[in-house]
Amino acid sequence: MIHEELPAEHEDPLIRVLHIIIRASVRFLAVLMALVIIWSVADVVWVLYQRLRAEPVLLLNHNDLFDVFGAIMLVLISIEIFINIRLYLGSNVIPIQLVVATALMAIARKVIVLDLDETGPIYILGIAAAVLALGITYWLVAKKETLTYGERRSLLEDKDT
Repeated sequence: MIHEELPAEHEDPLIRVLHIIIRASVRFLAVLMALVIIWSVADVVWVLYQRLRAEPVLLLNHNDLFDVFGAIMLVLISIEIFINIRLYLGSNVIPIQLVVATALMAIARKVIVLDLDETGPIYILGIAAAVLALGITYWLVAKKETLTYGERRSLLEDKDT
């Protein structure tokens, strides 16, 4: 299914061509994201291999674990971005919950690899505010999507009165 906001049939020929170019660009981005994901997985394997090969052999210290966890989280974020691109191509609805979940995962990665010795209190407060805002947004979006048809209808009727 082609994205409804970029219809192939439009009265203006220039707009039609531009829509085709944009859809092709998004497809190209999807291919690039797939390649980035494959490359990132190979990088995680390589980093883990190097860390396990270094002295002491087959042991990881906490810095190594942070590096490996950060790399794994980066792969997961890449996968989420790919899913966002795929959903953008396949539907006429922007997946708000998935976009917010991707942002939450990205900020969670930042928190996991954060070096508290090198980070100031204002920066930590900023991250905390972003996590709180994204968490509340995710909760509100998820709550809205779980409302039943009757609850939605009741809310709309209450709004009209």
